[in-house]
Amino acid sequence: MSTANTEQRVALPMTVPAQAITAVPMPEAVTIYEVGPRDGLQNEKAVVPVEVKAEMITRLLDAGLPIIEATSFVHPRWVPQLADAAELMGLLVDRLGDAARRMPVLVPNEKGLDRALELGLEHVAVFGSSTETFAQKNLNRSYDEQFAMFSPTVRRARDAGMDVRGYLSMCFGDPWEGAVEIDAVVRAGVRLLEMGAGQLSLGDTIGVATAGHVQAMVAAFGAAGVGPERIAMHFHDTYGQALANTHAALQVGITTFDASAGGLGGCPYAKSATGNLATEDLLWMLQGLGIETGVDLDAVVATSTFMAGQLGRPSTSAVVRALSGA
Repeated sequence: MSTANTEQRVALPMTVPAQAITAVPMPEAVTIYEVGPRDGLQNEKAVVPVEVKAEMITRLLDAGLPIIEATSFVHPRWVPQLADAAELMGLLVDRLGDAARRMPVLVPNEKGLDRALELGLEHVAVFGSSTETFAQKNLNRSYDEQFAMFSPTVRRARDAGMDVRGYLSMCFGDPWEGAVEIDAVVRAGVRLLEMGAGQLSLGDTIGVATAGHVQAMVAAFGAAGVGPERIAMHFHDTYGQALANTHAALQVGITTFDASAGGLGGCPYAKSATGNLATEDLLWMLQGLGIETGVDLDAVVATSTFMAGQLGRPSTSAVVRALSGA
């Protein structure tokens, strides 16, 4: 029997706004630390023109993202995609003035810091490892040698009035060493903070973290005297757990999250490190929890759609695909 007369198609809008419903206490506001222009693009093989990078950053700034990490003053031999760091920052300073000077840049050592100081930048970051093997592969230094390299860089940056962030990679697992003990992560993180870093970003570099692991990590730092206000979380979505891990971190007081527009990203020294948590996916979840970010989701989606066109492939973000119709 035909059902043509009994079934009706219901026309739905392209998007249904997320309803702010939550059953557990959550922070009222969250800071999104946008890493797309640096961490997102660093692993791209085809060189992205400096003008395209500047356009991406300008659009993200206009979308209301409060912190945008623009680039890294690393040697071009190690990350060719970021060889234009000085040119990019000069272009942004000319175009955006003080807003560009406030954008963080990664500096691996004192030479990188010198370049940041020459441009009058105000915010730098150093990038350390929780494990011996990754320190050697990423920095060509031993675990202890990396801290010896960071120490004068951080000291000089602080003396110059700069804000300093400490990234810590391989916090939840290492592709060469396997599981990483929570206490080892805490020891490494405390060293960066005691050195002078104002904030510590804990990286799930290969995306193996789970919600319980995240909460245990935050608790361990708390026991060492480091509260959630000094910690940011940097999740990768290799196993599809980035949003679940973010939700778990919110429950224990974390209010700063690294994210990359369109889910761009990876790590050139860890092939199992796939894309970052997408800024749009994070925004959609936070809106549904009633958490304020001050960021225009549609504008970020438009930026990621623009970049997808430049890179010649669709965004990996589910929210970008849904909202753009891609």
